[in-house]
Amino acid sequence: MLTCVIRYHIDPTKTAQFAQYARNWGQAIPRCGANLIGYYAPHEGSSTLAYGIYTIASLADYEAYRARLAADPLGRENYEFAQKEKFLLREDRTFVKCVSAPDGPGAAT
Repeated sequence: MLTCVIRYHIDPTKTAQFAQYARNWGQAIPRCGANLIGYYAPHEGSSTLAYGIYTIASLADYEAYRARLAADPLGRENYEFAQKEKFLLREDRTFVKCVSAPDGPGAAT
């Protein structure tokens, strides 16, 4: 199992747009095959960092998921919304795997 952590740099004057974007992904991501953990907007500290976190079985499953997401009507609409509103200044995607209990090496399968 892989966890995808997306770090967003957002326009701090457009947190409402980011929240709408996150709510849309809250519907589209699970429908397209990933397990959404959540989207997180700034609260204290940095006003420009936000995160999206989900899990997926493998990189091969990720590629299939991305194709489904790109074909999904709400997915396409959300991509267009972000382009139009310009609240995402940067997006970094990292894949990590759990190496500690209970999901790490030696965990029951």
